[in-house]
Amino acid sequence: MTKPFKTLDDIGEVSGKRVLVREDLNVPMADGRVSDDTRLRATLPTVTELADRGAIVLLLAHFGRPKGVPTVEMSLAMLTEPYAAVLGREVRYIDWEGADEAVSTLQPGDIAILENTRFFGGEERNDPDVVARFARLGDLYVNDAFSAAHRAHASTEGLAHVLPAFAGRAMEAELIALEKALGNPEHPVAAVVGGAKVSTKLDVLKHLVGRVDHLIIGGGMANTFLAARGVNVGKSLCEHDLASVADEIMAAADRADCTVHLPYDVVVAKEFRANPATRTVNVHEVAADEMILDVGPAAVESLGDVLKNCRTLVWNGPLGAFETPPFDVATVSLARTAAALTQDGSLVSVAGGGDTVAALNQAGVADQFTFVSTAGGAFLEWMEGRELPGVAALTR
Repeated sequence: MTKPFKTLDDIGEVSGKRVLVREDLNVPMADGRVSDDTRLRATLPTVTELADRGAIVLLLAHFGRPKGVPTVEMSLAMLTEPYAAVLGREVRYIDWEGADEAVSTLQPGDIAILENTRFFGGEERNDPDVVARFARLGDLYVNDAFSAAHRAHASTEGLAHVLPAFAGRAMEAELIALEKALGNPEHPVAAVVGGAKVSTKLDVLKHLVGRVDHLIIGGGMANTFLAARGVNVGKSLCEHDLASVADEIMAAADRADCTVHLPYDVVVAKEFRANPATRTVNVHEVAADEMILDVGPAAVESLGDVLKNCRTLVWNGPLGAFETPPFDVATVSLARTAAALTQDGSLVSVAGGGDTVAALNQAGVADQFTFVSTAGGAFLEWMEGRELPGVAALTR
């Protein structure tokens, strides 16, 4: 496919050139250790390729929200050793103080992590002075951080306007997958949208009804749609004040010939905790003191049949309160069906968002989807149909 952005294939000779690579190193820490190195591992294809081609690789990243105030707790110095262990190569750390001199000592193939970009107050304002400060250190710019692409910051957007700009391998893979999922997908297309509240995903739902053939709504969000249709959802999490919005989305789906799937059997309990007494009932049989905590088996089976007739799936959010057993059954079951269809070659499946990644890992199928995005906010904004500044800046 012809890509609307340049990649490492277009970068030309890089030996001895200083390449500023924007990565997402904002990893979770516990007791001073990296508790999940997924984001570190995602950087490897780009960083190793550039280093092997003789580039001087300078990693730009943020960590936490220091708001322009340098703090030891948010210094990227503490990631140098864990990153070197993941990379299997030596990694230097470079503080902003004396950065120019330190960079000048690096040799082709060397890799260094520059200090937290957010130690500059102007990073998040995309301040031209900060852009110039970063640009001074490099000859070329590579953006490999899709998860930060919804922010127009100096290191995610500004640099692309002042240095030759390219997409890294992780960014390239993400953009190709997203294009297959919603940009130019093979129909029929299904979208699974779950989560606690409709209010957090209103724009996603409004955008999707015009793009997909089947919209599967789960999680607490489904309760709001059920209530709007006159179903008594008992003590369930529900945004009753959004009934009219739910009706508008249903009407828009009708006009667009998009079928909205709401659960018709559900798993209920009187208290929200692990392994309470539960019942599986028709949605019209929820008692006043019960709450809906998962989609029932009959509905999940019929949703599986929907996926069998689709060619593309986009998934964001769980169907039930999946972190608390036994309310992960519907999510795990449908995820395994989607994974099997993907492995058969009949379905292109793209999933994203923190809860979704956790749910797919719980189901043991994250590696069996076509593509799983670890991006949170950027993935959601993409599902809303918004232009992402970091991506737009890369397009030719």
